[in-house]
Amino acid sequence: MTKQRQVKLKWVALASLLNNTGAAFLWPLTTMYMHNYLHESLTTAGVVMLLMSICMMVGNYLGGWLFDHWDQYHTAVLGVTISTVAIFTLIFAHGWPWFAVLMMLNSLGDGINMTIVNSYGSLVSDHSSRYVFNYIYMAFNVGVVIGTLAVGVLLPISVVLVFTVATIFYFLLALVVVFALKVRVPLPPKTPRSREKLASRSHQQALVLIWLILLNFVTIHLSYSLWESVMAVHMTNMGIPFYAYSLLWTLNGVLIIVGQPLVNKLSPYVRLSSQIMVGILIFASSFLLLIFARNLWAFVLDFVLLTIGEMASFAGLPAWIAQLTTVNEAGHYQGLLNIMMSIGRAIGPLYGGFVIDHGNYQELFISVFLLMTVTLGGVFAYLLRLRRLSDDSK
Repeated sequence: MTKQRQVKLKWVALASLLNNTGAAFLWPLTTMYMHNYLHESLTTAGVVMLLMSICMMVGNYLGGWLFDHWDQYHTAVLGVTISTVAIFTLIFAHGWPWFAVLMMLNSLGDGINMTIVNSYGSLVSDHSSRYVFNYIYMAFNVGVVIGTLAVGVLLPISVVLVFTVATIFYFLLALVVVFALKVRVPLPPKTPRSREKLASRSHQQALVLIWLILLNFVTIHLSYSLWESVMAVHMTNMGIPFYAYSLLWTLNGVLIIVGQPLVNKLSPYVRLSSQIMVGILIFASSFLLLIFARNLWAFVLDFVLLTIGEMASFAGLPAWIAQLTTVNEAGHYQGLLNIMMSIGRAIGPLYGGFVIDHGNYQELFISVFLLMTVTLGGVFAYLLRLRRLSDDSK
């Protein structure tokens, strides 16, 4: 079987859906399974979650480096093999400490898989990068909705059933990777010497902008992780039942599935960078408005606002990175984007707990709003500078 020379969006999106469906069976139950089933302390569970985040980051970096420097297809096969073997083994070995070891191994594989999906997405040539990543992000959220709803049904029956069904999704992912993503996109020719100096200057300016975007991305996911950690405590302390908090995530997924195609229709009318920055501002504003939320409907409306901001910005960020980088760098910078997401998600709960222990929830919401808007301001200011330089050179 020869390698194709064109990446098909439908297969990249299907890979995203299958990977995130399989993963969504696992991440909601990790802490609960370790504490309630394996009788380990919450501190031990926290350490395992931290190590899983570190493994995810290593996988993000490794996937990007191998994609750029080794082989695109074989890197994809490596990632899905690690994930599938780890989850399959969990069916038979899910006691302590094997559960922790295999979940860390799965996180390593998933880190590679996440980077590979975005990297392949940046190589799709028959659609704009903006359309591609909106489509992939919608597939991602379909997977999350399926996985999180299914695990709630399957776990009371048997944890072995959870691992078995998750393995089926990873096995389907492996089939898609092996048979549909056997692609090798040739690298573009080198820049002519007469254009090297100009290209180098333009490239350095793009890199500065990319790093400002990545810094902002850390603060976004630091803030988002609060909804997965301290917000459950905050809402239940107000007398709101836990199942209502859980349903917010289903609402989030459904809104994205319905709304993301509408976001795609903005492409001809709104500049991608403008759409992303407005989306991040809406997302950040939702945290400021949490100061005034006192009942379930206030939290529902706030979460709808957060989801609108998420739809407008999250899918566009990897597309923006793809526009600012070359094919030779696709794996590296898509990997860095996922690393920054993992860093934000790793430190967010710790940051949230520290601020609440030494202050209150209102101070926490104001602080993350400021973190996001200040770093977004850096992106905006540098982007304006680049546009002025571009206008002056004409």
